[in-house]
Amino acid sequence: MGGFTEAVRERVREARAAVAAAVEAGDAYEVAVAQDELDDALRVARGHGIDAGAGVEAGEG
Repeated sequence: MGGFTEAVRERVREARAAVAAAVEAGDAYEVAVAQDELDDALRVARGHGIDAGAGVEAGEG
């Protein structure tokens, strides 16, 4: 696996964790920011044919 692929997957993992943390904290602004980052990370993954793992659809969570 290439370095770019792993970096994109890591970005998606970190974005998912940020969404979960923001939701748990009840911070609507942070949820929106984190969800935007996740959407962008998933867009990059899809654009390069990278499998970002389970639940890769934007808006999940």
